[in-house]
Amino acid sequence: MGKLVALVLLGVGLSLVGEMFLAFRERVNASREVEPVEPENCHLIEELESGSEDIDILPSGLAFISSMPNFAPDEPGKIFLMDLNEQNPRAQALEISGGFDKELFNPHGISIFIDKDNTVYLYVVNHPHMKSTVEIFKFEEQQRSLVYLKTIKHELLKSVNDIVVLGPEQFYATRDHYFTNSLLSFFEMILDLRWTYVLFYSPREVKVVAKGFCSANGITVSADQKYVYVADVAAKNIHIMEKHDNWDLTQLKVIQLGTLVDNLTVDPATGDILAGCHPNPMKLLNYNPEDPPGSEVLRIQNVLSEKPRVSTVYANNGSVLQGTSVASVYHGKILIGTVFHKTLYCEL
Repeated sequence: MGKLVALVLLGVGLSLVGEMFLAFRERVNASREVEPVEPENCHLIEELESGSEDIDILPSGLAFISSMPNFAPDEPGKIFLMDLNEQNPRAQALEISGGFDKELFNPHGISIFIDKDNTVYLYVVNHPHMKSTVEIFKFEEQQRSLVYLKTIKHELLKSVNDIVVLGPEQFYATRDHYFTNSLLSFFEMILDLRWTYVLFYSPREVKVVAKGFCSANGITVSADQKYVYVADVAAKNIHIMEKHDNWDLTQLKVIQLGTLVDNLTVDPATGDILAGCHPNPMKLLNYNPEDPPGSEVLRIQNVLSEKPRVSTVYANNGSVLQGTSVASVYHGKILIGTVFHKTLYCEL
C-alpha cells in the first residue's frame, strides 16, 4: 500500500511539474519568431566574436565592452575598448595591471563612474569560482589600460547580474537568481518564485531596496539620476523606480514589452531606454546552430508618460546576430552586444 501511495504521489508531482514547465514555455515565448528589422549601414566587429555581454559608453565616445566567453569556459574574460569617433572603429582588449588575477576574470555587467576630477572608473561584475564580486578599475586613457584598485564582496552580492554606479563605491546591483545551484535556479524560473531583488551598496550601508522580481537583470539610471530602470527578464518588463535621498526605490510603473529584456542603456541625447532582448530564450537554453536564438533591440520613448512608445530598432532571426544582451548608442551610432556571439555596429 505504501508503495502505491508513493507512486501516486510521484505521478501527481511529475504531472504538476510538467504543467508548470508548459506554462513556463508559454511565459517565455518558446515558439516566438521575429520579423527582421535591420538598418542598412551595419557590420560585425571582427575582434568581438565570443560575446559582448554589456556595453557602457563615455560621453567622449569611448565604449567599454565586457566579454565573457561562455563557449570557452577555460578562457578568461576581457574588457574591450572601442572609439566610436573613428570612421571604422575597431575593438582592442585592455591590459589590466595592479595585481589583478586575470585568470579568474569572468566579467558580466559593467558601469562607468566619472569623479569630479574627470577620472574614469570602471566597475565590473565578476564571477570568480562561480561567485559574485564587484571589481573597481581606473581607466588610463593614454595607455589604453585598466588599473585594478579593489574587489568588493558582501553576503548580499550573490548571483549579481548588473550594476549602475552613482557615486564613489555607491551602486545599485541586481540579483538575477535566488539559488546559485543551476538545477534549483531552473526550478526557480519554472515555479515563478519572484525572490530576486535590487540592492544598494555603499561602504557604510548595504540593503535590499526593491524585491519581488522573477529575475532582476539589467539596470540603469535616467540622465538626471532621479529614476532607476530595472529589467525583469523572465517577466518581460521594465520597472520604473523613483530614487530617494536615502537610496531607497519606489516603483512608479511597469512597462510590459512581450519579449525577454536583458540589459538596459539610456540614450544620452533623448533619455529613451534601449533594451537588448531575447525573443525566444528556449533557443538560448537549448542551443542549436541550425536553429539559433534571435536578437531584438527595442527603444522605449516617453518613459514616464501614461503611454510610452515602444519601437523596434533591430531584429534578426539569428542569421546575423544571436542572443542580443545590450544595445548602446552614441551620436547616431549603435553597438549591439550578445551573450556569447558577435557584436554589431550600425549607423542609424
